[in-house]
Amino acid sequence: MDFFRQKGYNTLSPGWPGDSATVAECRDKPQNIANRGVTEVADSYAKVIATLREPPIVLGHSFGGLLAQILLARGIAAAGIAIDPAPIKGVWQLPFSALRASLPVLGNPFNVKKAKSLTFDQFKYGFANAVPEGEAKELYDKWTIPAPCRPLFQAATAAFAGKETKVDTKNTKRGPLLITGGEKDNIAPPILGKASAKKYNKSVTTEFRLFEGRGHSLIVDHGWKEVAEYCVEWLKKNGL
Repeated sequence: MDFFRQKGYNTLSPGWPGDSATVAECRDKPQNIANRGVTEVADSYAKVIATLREPPIVLGHSFGGLLAQILLARGIAAAGIAIDPAPIKGVWQLPFSALRASLPVLGNPFNVKKAKSLTFDQFKYGFANAVPEGEAKELYDKWTIPAPCRPLFQAATAAFAGKETKVDTKNTKRGPLLITGGEKDNIAPPILGKASAKKYNKSVTTEFRLFEGRGHSLIVDHGWKEVAEYCVEWLKKNGL
């Protein structure tokens, strides 16, 4: 947020429904965020957007990237940036690494209404496989919080049930969209982002950008500025 403010953008980062104010509080009260689904979260952001004077640029990572696409397709955002996003409905590819990284949640159907945290080993594989062990541990200790399991189940079953992860990819009145992928991302491999990008109507700017050597932690690890700088360049290129 500081980086974007320095580039002239006003910034706002509202949490998901049920988020607590601090990492410690989130860890202490996981039940507050449990059982939140994709539509509930998207609607909560739409309510925030409705209070703004103009449509914002929406930028999100992982499931936040899916949410950015949903909001952009609703026509309430000026542009969207989806960083290593969860797959939209209609993306059928299921790489082994994504399945393995998701098993701590999907392996138990009773998790659907719960909020869970990953162990360090699970986090290391799914998020921080492309950074040194020491940095992975620092990221884990500093940032990880419980997250609702329901969105992961909704994405996993989207091919044959539910519309929570459906995005109106045919909307030709939406703003520009950038989708990124990390070459070494295990939980959201670049094949998922590429497949999502191919679903969109090509009459509106839709671009995919691969970040070589990067994993899912690319927005918080030592290389975060490379991603942020590219996003700013892309926004300026598109008149935003």
